[in-house]
Amino acid sequence: MQIGSGAHRYEWIDNWAQIPASAAAKGGWAHPGVAVTAGGEIVTFHPGEPALLFFAADGRLLRTLQTELTVGHGITVSQEGTDEYLWLADPGSRAVRVDGELQRFAGPGQVVKMTMDGRAVLTLERPDLAAYNEGKYAPTSVAVNEERQGGNGDVWVADGYGKNYVHRYSRFNKAGDYVGSINGAEGDGGAFNCPHGIWVDTRKGEPELYVADRGNRQIQVYDMDGRYKRSFGKEFLSSPSGFARDGEFLIVAELRARLAILDADDRLVCYLGDNAAVCDLPGWPNEPDEQNVPRRTSRLEPGKFNSPHGMAADAAGNIYVAEWLIGGRVTKLAKVAP
Repeated sequence: MQIGSGAHRYEWIDNWAQIPASAAAKGGWAHPGVAVTAGGEIVTFHPGEPALLFFAADGRLLRTLQTELTVGHGITVSQEGTDEYLWLADPGSRAVRVDGELQRFAGPGQVVKMTMDGRAVLTLERPDLAAYNEGKYAPTSVAVNEERQGGNGDVWVADGYGKNYVHRYSRFNKAGDYVGSINGAEGDGGAFNCPHGIWVDTRKGEPELYVADRGNRQIQVYDMDGRYKRSFGKEFLSSPSGFARDGEFLIVAELRARLAILDADDRLVCYLGDNAAVCDLPGWPNEPDEQNVPRRTSRLEPGKFNSPHGMAADAAGNIYVAEWLIGGRVTKLAKVAP
């Protein structure tokens, strides 16, 4: 089936990713990111294990990399010269439904830089800020101001599930020294409320840092030195969670059951797979069983999203969307030529 219209028309390929049907895959409460490598492989996390899965464009599982993370969440691919790296955000907690019960696992929040063959080469330390005297550090997303795109190599980390900061680390010495933080109070956008996704926008003359301020239903924009520039989206966004780029267009994953496509001036062009009504049903994004324990929902249907969480687009403009729910669902939107 097809969704969208005009230049933004896609074939909906349901359950695109061929994930092995293990008990952990069926019972894991998936909330992974998605990324695309320079070679066109699509990378996401296993629904119930801290393992990276690499897929071909047709959904075939090519390989699996085990990690030492507690939970795989944000995934960013960056290049340094001819080398390619994965930046992985681990918020430190995950849930898996085992034998009808929901079991939770906890560990430290962390950000790990990894080679494409699974070797960890750097871990970014949690900043020594007073805000962390109480409460957790739970990073959700990473953005890199890549040198190949004219940037300085700085790394930005969103603590979306923790203290609602975005932290900046320097790569001038390749050791990830902490530089500073922003929290939304710098401008008229207001303090961040779940800065879930971050992204470096290079579509214009000067790169900008976009922050998906999910709890405030907006996107906040900063320059690459952390100076506030503007905020937008409250009129047409409900739950911005992450970003992908298709040429001059920005695709925003909205947790409340849709994608939003914006133009280069941050204006809404259209929605894809809009299904907001599902978010008001009991137990969303899952479905309660007889004991009111969350189980995989029976409400999934082609052409409509349930809970878009992680997302990426490839060079051809195809979109890959991973959803937040028990058992997960990864959908491919294959772009249709106008």
